[in-house]
Amino acid sequence: MLDAVCLILGGGKGTRLLPLTEYRSKPAVPVGGKYRLIDVPISNCINSQISRIYVLTQFNSVSLHRHIRQTYNFDLFHNGFVEILAAQQTLDGSNWFQGTADAVRQQLRLLKETRNRYVLILSGDQLYRMNFGEMLNTHETAGADVTISTVPVDAAAARGFGIMQLDDSGRVHGFVEKPKDDAALAKVRTASSWIDQRGIESRGREYLASMGIYLWNREILVDLLESTTHDDFGKDIFPMAIRQHHVQTHLFDGYWEDIGTIRAFYDANLALAQADPPFRFADPKAPIFTRPRFLPSTRMGSCTIRDSLIADGCLIGSSTVLEKCVVGMRTHVGRNVTIRNTVIMGADFYPEGSAADAETGTVWGIGNGAYIDGALLDKNVSIGRNARLVASEAPSPNCDFGPVVVRDGIVVVAKGGEVADNWQFPRTQS
Repeated sequence: MLDAVCLILGGGKGTRLLPLTEYRSKPAVPVGGKYRLIDVPISNCINSQISRIYVLTQFNSVSLHRHIRQTYNFDLFHNGFVEILAAQQTLDGSNWFQGTADAVRQQLRLLKETRNRYVLILSGDQLYRMNFGEMLNTHETAGADVTISTVPVDAAAARGFGIMQLDDSGRVHGFVEKPKDDAALAKVRTASSWIDQRGIESRGREYLASMGIYLWNREILVDLLESTTHDDFGKDIFPMAIRQHHVQTHLFDGYWEDIGTIRAFYDANLALAQADPPFRFADPKAPIFTRPRFLPSTRMGSCTIRDSLIADGCLIGSSTVLEKCVVGMRTHVGRNVTIRNTVIMGADFYPEGSAADAETGTVWGIGNGAYIDGALLDKNVSIGRNARLVASEAPSPNCDFGPVVVRDGIVVVAKGGEVADNWQFPRTQS
């Protein structure tokens, strides 16, 4: 893997994750209480012995830049790095990234200078753990020009992904983007016996969905990008590669979640809080890294906590109930608060008066007597005393009420939002 360089694509607007992406890029969105999404692909690279990593950014990238700068610093005797490649004007062009392929095309000069044999291209908004060394082994064993990682899915899920059509050797001969009818599905069906023979239990999953993870021979990638003007990998460059080159599939069957919508982000976070979660950030052989912080231990009064993740530096008052929650760093929860099925991203700082009780001092965090169920609270929010934010009480799955919005049936309070004392959903939207 020392002969591979990685490009992580993190420049999209992330409109489906609004309002979480109103002030930050998708890879900078906090996840799991104390991590950011960008930590996942970078950690997978480090654990796979890939130490030359570039992150391509464009929209709302300040917090992402700050996090990477403060987190990933290799020692002086190591050739590794994590470097930001932001969209910029040059003598060769003045346009912003027009798509995933165009973003890489604008870095061709750098790719030519690296002289690495392989280029690994990843997305910055997925939750998974993968050893890319196994993918490289598949690539080299098959003598492929391009290898794409795929995960088995059933027919219902296949309609939402790009699906591969293979021969018996695993070489890709066709690709259908989000097949909508039975005829299109039949064209890209992979026999369950073929999947079983490769050590993965098919369990009724007969379609191989693209994970958006590509391993390229560098010369092939450079040639395709220089000879075309296409902007997107999935829609343009990858189908062209199938026609002109040897494209191999690499089977993967671990946990993998594409976090691109509010619902997907919310569900993935709450799944992490289960007693037996489908994904663990702590793994002795392949941990997920993040920025170290010097925070005190979380202090909890006589409260009840079930199936929850609690990050560092929190203060949780007495008689409070937390059930199926993810609680981010520096979260302040008052007394007699009930919070269920909720993701709280925490805070970036301890404001003045933060140690005071909500009854006697500054109201910050979640005030006394609040009731929250089915919500997603971004960083630095203030929820007033006795406020009631309950997803089932919202008049519509998508509606706005000032600082409180509902997206995909989830109550969302944007970063820095302030909810007044005694707030609750009106019976009809104003």
